[in-house]
Amino acid sequence: MSAQPGGPCGPLIPVPDLSPDALRAAVAKIAPSRLPALTQHLFEATTNAQQTQSLAPLRAFVHSWAVFIAIERHPERAARLRELERIVDAGEQDPAKVIDEIRQIRRVAEAEAGL
Repeated sequence: MSAQPGGPCGPLIPVPDLSPDALRAAVAKIAPSRLPALTQHLFEATTNAQQTQSLAPLRAFVHSWAVFIAIERHPERAARLRELERIVDAGEQDPAKVIDEIRQIRRVAEAEAGL
């Protein structure tokens, strides 16, 4: 794991390695309620990888959870993303700028995760 600069309070945890075990450990620390979802996703990705003889499902698993962790390890970033998603869901305003900000948060998270 490597440390990355964060907001005023900094990140909750360092950036984890991109392995299922490291991602699981990170989720256990920052969002333990999401462990069942991670476990189910890993099971499905492994099954699909075996059935298709492709690593693509495992790559998608790693990408999805690495981005989730990169967002959630910064509480301010995670809260802002949830607010933006709420705005889009509520249809309160033109979603174009909101969606652009959501995309920017995800791009930053992907870069931070090393994807």
